[in-house]
Amino acid sequence: MASLENFRLIVFRAVAGQLSFRKAAEELYLTQPAVSLQIKALEEDIGVQLFDRTGTRIALTEAGKVLLRYSQQASALFAQAEEKIAALSGDRAGELALGASTTIAQYVLPRLLGEFTCEHPRVHLTLISGNTEQIVSAVERQKIALGFIEGPAHSRDVKTEPFLDDDLVLIVSAAHEWAEQKSISCSEIATVPLLMRERGSGTRQVVEMALERHGVKLNSLRIVMELDSTEAIKSAVEAGLGIGFVSRWAIAKDLRLDNSFRIVEVEKLRIKREFLLAYAAGPNPQGLAEDFRRFLFSRAGMKRLSAGLKRQQPAATDKPRK
Repeated sequence: MASLENFRLIVFRAVAGQLSFRKAAEELYLTQPAVSLQIKALEEDIGVQLFDRTGTRIALTEAGKVLLRYSQQASALFAQAEEKIAALSGDRAGELALGASTTIAQYVLPRLLGEFTCEHPRVHLTLISGNTEQIVSAVERQKIALGFIEGPAHSRDVKTEPFLDDDLVLIVSAAHEWAEQKSISCSEIATVPLLMRERGSGTRQVVEMALERHGVKLNSLRIVMELDSTEAIKSAVEAGLGIGFVSRWAIAKDLRLDNSFRIVEVEKLRIKREFLLAYAAGPNPQGLAEDFRRFLFSRAGMKRLSAGLKRQQPAATDKPRK
């Protein structure tokens, strides 16, 4: 089904959201002149200026702010109409905006998104990625209907549900002195260069809580680099720049295909966490968001896949508090 909404309003919202004609053009896969032309035509149609163009910066005028508020409401109504019309024929259609923290976006969601779109080919999915803090913020601002995060939400305006188990493991390069050791003690982690995710990352929050509970003071850690993705940590570990904690989901394929790094067991430490589905507090998701939520929890195969990841069981379990 073609979009019921006026295309110029779609372009207007993109420019209003980005406050940049260039970035809006990139988002919409249009040229910048085409975006400018659509905005100019819209302003001529309604007889008011929507953007204040001062120098290289733009801002919404008061009229632009009013139109943005009502166009967002109209967009939501059109999306509901498309869903209802599609449902009459037993099909689902419309747009569903999702967001995921980087580990989930890279290693967990791709296959799920593929399966969902195969079942619902007329549903258009969009996915943004960022750290847990950024995804929670996007849920709060209703930029996305559903978020997938790796750590606590820390927001009363966001509700969460666990949907998948994960372990965080310590990896070192194959050439590291610990590569052939059976295990190390927690205190030894503070003696070598450590690579950590950036502040705001769910992975970092969970690792710091676990280490503190085992008597490792955070100010004693030799953090030599902060990186914004699991892939960056894996590459830095492989290059011998330090050791790092990563999701077991993120290295399953690497361990099968190459021997560039090793998992090192830490005595009495097992960092177990849950990946969480996040959405705005209040009534449960509706429409396509609820369809995807049900799809997610119906995937019994995910449990089998999780169980199939090879795990060694240290003496104790460390599970972050909810």
